[in-house]
Amino acid sequence: MRFRAKIVDLACLNHFSRIINTIARLAKTCILRLTVCKLYFILSDKVANGGASMWCELSQGNFFDEFQMEGVAAEHNEIYLELVPENLSRALKTAQSAKAVKIKLTNKHCPCLRVAVELPSLSSSSRIVTHDIPVGVIPRRMWNDFREPSVPDFDVSIYLPVLKTMKSVVERMKNLSNFIVIEANLSGEMNLKIETDLVCVTTHFKDLGNPPWASEDGCQSSAQGRDLESMAEACIDIKKLQQLLAGQQVNPTKALCNIARKRIVHFILLHEEVSLQYFIPAIA
Repeated sequence: MRFRAKIVDLACLNHFSRIINTIARLAKTCILRLTVCKLYFILSDKVANGGASMWCELSQGNFFDEFQMEGVAAEHNEIYLELVPENLSRALKTAQSAKAVKIKLTNKHCPCLRVAVELPSLSSSSRIVTHDIPVGVIPRRMWNDFREPSVPDFDVSIYLPVLKTMKSVVERMKNLSNFIVIEANLSGEMNLKIETDLVCVTTHFKDLGNPPWASEDGCQSSAQGRDLESMAEACIDIKKLQQLLAGQQVNPTKALCNIARKRIVHFILLHEEVSLQYFIPAIA
């Protein structure tokens, strides 16, 4: 099992660093899955236990100048590692003006991801700062626990408003309640609601637009005969939503949300070569 990679391009490095920052804010520990073409960061809290889950996918070719890996076996050419993303995020913070960053899987005393940051220096020799990040190697028999989460048939799919705006609304609302109701319809309308014994607050968003599949998709086939104005809603933990919005450094070109009524809210943030999915289960 071998893995080594190198980033030389500073823009790629900073973009990669921002993604790791976002992930560090969403997950205390996560699984890093390495394949020949892609990297995946996976958080699979059991949704049944009320945990959120995350699936972030990156094409390695858009970030790395060199990327070599050999998986556990020829027919299973993948590596699964458990790590604390905050540690990786910290290591990359020292690399903001680096000439190059090398990442390598090593096994001195325990398995580690070694991040070697080559910094520019005034003399001819360069300075290299290394960080060893402990990782756990996930055995082959457990890989199935980290498959892409399946998306339940959703009632409504809608584009999200500007995330900064949504974030400031949710931050104000979280002082009033631990729960927030998200509701949306097929006419591009979405509401964020707080309902407690003392107060009822609703923020309305209009003209957001619905993704094309909202009317074509098999699971939306009922939409043809459905009332476009009728709202599908789910009540979720407001802290989990705030965490997603506050940690956002991917600057998505597209952000959308699928609501499966009273079951789950599924967020998808897309930015060219990165897709981040985040699943927050509804509270009964």
